[in-house]
Amino acid sequence: MTSKIIGVGNYIPSQTITNLFFDKHHFLDESGHILQQDNATIADKLKEITGIEERRYAQNDQVTSDLGFIAAQRALENSGIDPETLDYIIFAHNFGDVRFGTIQSDMVPSLASRVKHLLKIKNNFCVGYDVLFGCPGWIEAMIQANAFLKAGIAKRCLVIGAETLSRVSDIHDRDSMIYADGAGAAIVEISTDDSGLKSHLSASFTMKEKDYLYFGKSYNNQSCPDTKFIKMNGRKIYEFALLNVPNAMKKCFDDSGYTIDQLKKIIIHQANEKMDEAIVNRFYQLYSTSVPENIMPMVIHKLGNSSVATIPTLLTMILNSELPEHTINKGDIVLFASVGAGMNINAFVYKF
Repeated sequence: MTSKIIGVGNYIPSQTITNLFFDKHHFLDESGHILQQDNATIADKLKEITGIEERRYAQNDQVTSDLGFIAAQRALENSGIDPETLDYIIFAHNFGDVRFGTIQSDMVPSLASRVKHLLKIKNNFCVGYDVLFGCPGWIEAMIQANAFLKAGIAKRCLVIGAETLSRVSDIHDRDSMIYADGAGAAIVEISTDDSGLKSHLSASFTMKEKDYLYFGKSYNNQSCPDTKFIKMNGRKIYEFALLNVPNAMKKCFDDSGYTIDQLKKIIIHQANEKMDEAIVNRFYQLYSTSVPENIMPMVIHKLGNSSVATIPTLLTMILNSELPEHTINKGDIVLFASVGAGMNINAFVYKF
């Protein structure tokens, strides 16, 4: 027995933010000094490294739980099930609900409880809770749902990944150009057929890697000295990911029992196009083979990095035939993988 995806949904905010949006920003370095490069050059460099041309921001009256609710609704509609039959709602995020124009994170009650309320589920034994695991949160929530299903604790779970990183980014930090908002969700249920989740792996590196991603002060210490924002050591993260993620992916894939020629797609967290390409290249080098054409779908160019939402958003787009160059057919073997704050790495292999 294993867990099978029976429905997917996403919510891609309608507010498109191009790189021109940042043209008037006052970008500073960690010491508070103005960067010597002009903003157009900074934007061009961002596009060259990450691939990001645009990103999506939530509307001003929306919060993370609102985005997760819409994605959940669409996943339920796609599955055709009665919401009252859900045993768990697991909501992966990192910063809770942060209302536009404020600096306070709101996580009580849990975002899962808020979504359950919005879905008007009356079943008291449908349990809602949140997962904070950095960008790999949605994969980790899927792994938890799989454990519940295999243990007989649950028959159906709703797994949501949503975030509004635009609300927690420092406008004086050029890294703020990477971040985006969005949501994705999946319904999983116990399955006895040959499809479903076949293997998984999770790891947390917390010795010297713990603070590669963290909450820190603005680079503008005068305007907001007491407010903290998401911060990252991009070079350290890049080096960490290239050293550790390919090996984790290989171990997870080998545990599935499939051979590398059977792998049809790699759905990886959309964090940085160059980094993701390097990870996949090193993964295939471990098998002494070249990267197959069209193996890794990328939507970071238009959607940016929405943290836990990138993978379920991308999966939904593929299954809804929104990316003509990428398809997933019955029997296809797909490897999901992510890396993020913690520093955490995880992956699972799924047969459709």
